[in-house]
Amino acid sequence: MPPPRRIICVGHSALDRTYRIEHFPAEPTKVRALEHVEAGGGMAANAAVAIARLGGKVELWSRIGDDAAGQVIKAGLKAERVDVRYVQSFDQTRSSTSAVIVDERGERLIVGQRDAGMPSSTDWLPLERVRDAHAVLGDVRWLEGLRAVFSEARLHGVPTILDADLGAREALPDVLALTDYAIFSAAALREFTSITDPAQDLSGALQQVLDHGVLHAGVTLGREGYCWREANAMGAPLDGQVSAPHVDVIDTTGAGDAFHGAFTLMMAEGRSSRECATIAAEVAARKCTRLGSRAGLPRRAEIAALAAS
Repeated sequence: MPPPRRIICVGHSALDRTYRIEHFPAEPTKVRALEHVEAGGGMAANAAVAIARLGGKVELWSRIGDDAAGQVIKAGLKAERVDVRYVQSFDQTRSSTSAVIVDERGERLIVGQRDAGMPSSTDWLPLERVRDAHAVLGDVRWLEGLRAVFSEARLHGVPTILDADLGAREALPDVLALTDYAIFSAAALREFTSITDPAQDLSGALQQVLDHGVLHAGVTLGREGYCWREANAMGAPLDGQVSAPHVDVIDTTGAGDAFHGAFTLMMAEGRSSRECATIAAEVAARKCTRLGSRAGLPRRAEIAALAAS
C-alpha cells in the first residue's frame, strides 16, 4: 500500500434517516418500514469516509448547525477517522437532514432540508493547507467554499476533482475553469449540456464538458458503469468506459459519493484513469450492498482481495 495521500473534501455534510420499504405506493398512504438506520450523509462527507476507509488521510471542510444533528454528524465522521477540525458549527442554524426512502430494488426517494440561513462566507477556511494536499474534491452544495478552495489548488498545482450534481447549472462554467477532473451524475450531465439525450450521444455531451478546459470529463451511469473522455497528448479525444460490478443491490444512496471519493484517492496515488474508474466502480458497488450511504463502504484490504481474485 502506498504512503497515505492527503485529500481535502469540501462541501456538504448531513444526517440521513433511511427507511427501507417493499415498494413505493401508487398514492399517498401509510407504509411500514422493513428497516431503518440513522447515519451521516452528504456528498463531500460520504466521499471523505470512503477515502478514509481506503487508507487516505482526509480532511472535511464543511458547515453544520450548532444542534443535535450536527453533533451526530461530527461524531460519525470522527469515528471514521475523518479530520473534522474544519467542520464549522454555526450558531442559530440547522444542520442538513434527509429522509431517504429505499425500495426493494435499491432505488430511493430523498427528501432533503438545508438551512438557507447557513453562512456562505469562506474567511474561516485554512486555505494555506491546500498547497500541501495531494488532491482536492468538492461538491456543488457550497459554491463559495468550492471556488475558494479550487482557486487555491489551481495556484499551487493541486489536482481538483468536481462532484457535479443537479442544481448548479449556471455556476458550473466558472467552476469547471478551476477543475481538472469533472465527474457528473447522469442527471446533472443532462441538465448541463445542450444535448437533448446524452444517453444517445455520451461522447458529445462529455466533449461539451471537456471544452470548458477540464482534463477529464466523466459520468456515472449506475448499473451501466462509468464513461469518460479526455484529450491525449496530441489533443485528440480519448474515450473510456468501465462496467459496474454485479452485486445484490440494497440501497444506491451515496454510491456516487463513494465513486468520487475512491476515484480521487486512486488518482492522488498516481493511477491511470482506467484504474481509478475500475476501483471506484467496485467501491460504489460494494456500498450498494448495505442500507445507508456508508455501511457498505469497503476497506482497502477488501478491494485488494477482490483485485487479487
